[in-house]
Amino acid sequence: MIRPRELIRQIHLWIGSLLCVPLILIGLTGSVLVFEDELRGLLAPRVQPGEPHAVGEIVAAARAAAPDGMVSSSYAASPAPGLPATVRLSPPGRQSGPAEALRVDVDPVTLAAVANPSEGFLRQVFYLHSTLLMKNREGRQLAGWFGVAMLVLAVSGLVNWWPRRGKWRAAFTVSPTSRSYRLWRELHGAAGIWGFAVLAIVSFAGVDLAFPDTIRATVDTVLPPVRDPRAAASAVKVAPVKGTEPLDIDSALAVAKATFPDSRVNLVFLPVKPDQPYRINLLRAGQERGETPVTVLVNPWTHRMAGVFDPLDFNAGEALLAAQHALHSGRGFGLLWKALVFVSGLLPALFAATGIATWLKRRRRSVARVLPLIDQSQTARRAGE
Repeated sequence: MIRPRELIRQIHLWIGSLLCVPLILIGLTGSVLVFEDELRGLLAPRVQPGEPHAVGEIVAAARAAAPDGMVSSSYAASPAPGLPATVRLSPPGRQSGPAEALRVDVDPVTLAAVANPSEGFLRQVFYLHSTLLMKNREGRQLAGWFGVAMLVLAVSGLVNWWPRRGKWRAAFTVSPTSRSYRLWRELHGAAGIWGFAVLAIVSFAGVDLAFPDTIRATVDTVLPPVRDPRAAASAVKVAPVKGTEPLDIDSALAVAKATFPDSRVNLVFLPVKPDQPYRINLLRAGQERGETPVTVLVNPWTHRMAGVFDPLDFNAGEALLAAQHALHSGRGFGLLWKALVFVSGLLPALFAATGIATWLKRRRRSVARVLPLIDQSQTARRAGE
């Protein structure tokens, strides 16, 4: 009968062997996306210095630069001074997913549409990481299952690494005298234990982004009732009022800013249907992009707020789930966390290389031990004949 630890070792080996290629791709693209804002800032064209135009004018400029009939669906403020703002537009008649949306970068000072050479590359990196280039819900869920596989590898790897009594110190390091099989095994184990916590957190966050309802239901069992603020905000509907002119985006922003005067606009989802409110994400003073924003819903027909989702009012479970995107992307928790998430994306490639090398060295050692026994057996058989 196979022993439990040997079974876990086999599970770890087979999952790692069969899924190493997609896990490496997801990890490496994740490392690139950790510095997505920096790459965009490095490659994006500089905008003209001066006073920026109103948000409504920026959105109108993007619509004018887009094909006829496209509907403005979101506005993202400039991530840093000197960089363009971004407007996404959807095909007419329906609200599109990210893969169908058109992105237009606009100089907020001159209102000129500007080309961003990094956009095509980073867009494909994002889709490879999040949907394995499938660009749909099924692709996102497939990527989520690879996150589950990464969690299984992390836990089974921890069991395989667990040292015998008196060997704890050596289990965290690579001996400078190690060679061949022992070197690869120690490097695999040391990298795994030092990266275990970050890799597990990032993988769990990825699973949450792919399966939010399942994770929320699981968290509900151990923490107070949890709502998904993003889903709850998206589900809010408003009733159109006949004879009333709906608010434009600048007026809607004024309503939101009146309640949170010290905040700055990060992202605005514009209503593409009459029953949708403006969904405005605001960052408080001192907050970074990627941290959980305040979400203000503004009814364009009544000219009033239709709801507020403030992180300061979240319970423990809601705060935990709201932080998953920031944890996964390396944003909002400082430079150290950003660096750790970047390194965690490199670990699947390191684990694959050291794991395969360890397996090959171990196999060669086994063959080297078995061959002399086979030779002896054959010699004895010939002698008996």
